[in-house]
Amino acid sequence: MQMEAFYKTHTYLVEHVQSPVKRLLMDEIDWTHRLIGIKGSRGVGKTTFLLQYAKDHFGTDRRCLYINFNNFYFTAHTLVEFAEEFCNQGGRTLLIDQTFKYENWSKELRECYDRFPELHIVFSGSSVMRLIEDNDDLQDVVLSCNLRGFSFREFLNLQAGTSFPSYSLDEIMHQHVQIAQNICQQVHPLDYFQSYLHHGYYPFFLEQRNFSENLLKTMNMMIEVDILLIKQIELKYLSKIRKLLYLVITSAPSALNVSQLSKEIEASRATIMNYIKYLKDARLLNLLYSEGDEFPKKPNQVYLHNTNLMYAVSLGTVDKVAERKTFFYSTLHSKHKVNMCKYQMDFCIDQQYHFKCESKPLHTKHASKALYAVDEIEVGSKNEIPLWLFGFLY
Repeated sequence: MQMEAFYKTHTYLVEHVQSPVKRLLMDEIDWTHRLIGIKGSRGVGKTTFLLQYAKDHFGTDRRCLYINFNNFYFTAHTLVEFAEEFCNQGGRTLLIDQTFKYENWSKELRECYDRFPELHIVFSGSSVMRLIEDNDDLQDVVLSCNLRGFSFREFLNLQAGTSFPSYSLDEIMHQHVQIAQNICQQVHPLDYFQSYLHHGYYPFFLEQRNFSENLLKTMNMMIEVDILLIKQIELKYLSKIRKLLYLVITSAPSALNVSQLSKEIEASRATIMNYIKYLKDARLLNLLYSEGDEFPKKPNQVYLHNTNLMYAVSLGTVDKVAERKTFFYSTLHSKHKVNMCKYQMDFCIDQQYHFKCESKPLHTKHASKALYAVDEIEVGSKNEIPLWLFGFLY
């Protein structure tokens, strides 16, 4: 009877799931893997992603079942027990949500993998969870995938009713004029771009609630659950982490003054750097390093993870220069290596392309090796590419 209750919930959720935009990740995953982890920050739509996969591939076929570790059933029963019963009843695909709430999740996922070779498991996880790094249970068997928030392309397709494909960075760099012209024949991207920067990254902007309040609540949950709970940090340090995030947000993008932050937070330099790393893992911050450098070294600059976060915390206007750079870093970071540039530029991409974000066209010579991401233009020319077009990378 308990299994029937899970099937009943599954049927209701699958029949009522609404995913207005097909996420690109759905086509990028090799679904033949027997153990797949979908990581992503709070609020980007991991639950909807799992349910949409179930709806598209199985409908209400009982070979597939969605479960959530929020269910108190799993306080008294193990995942392995449940998986065994599911397989015995003909189940073949198990979708697991809120994985971090189950104490021995990695060990039992591995046991399921080893004991039930006919079973496929897809599970969602917080962005701070280690699925491969430092995880001896899963590192040789799990396919780890990252679900990001909406790209500008996905947002535009939703808002304008279009169906534009994504483009590679190479395509954008070498064919941007033609690509932009084709897009602009159907829609004016700049009519939607500022809305995306303000509230388009997190899918919950579609809900009938105040977006900024919802995002602030989500940011606090990222700290309270994704950092404190999963990293097992005592609650008394919550105020220090929140203050650190606020101090970084109000100055980002900027260099990290660890000594000053150490004084203001009243914590050691090592503790400050660990907190910064946790905030990065929770997808609240991005850290920009010079080529060859990485954590635990101090980053050259600290950015917010996306522009929506800038508006959620800012009590006034958002700096446009910071906004341009944050958008560019956030969207390039999805599939490319982003570093500090040695030259008088903003970013070095994949250790070979040098980009600078600008507010208007410079009409530079085509011979220049520099590339410019230019705001407020619909179509670029030569080495000047519209900033919004980088939102089509995924």
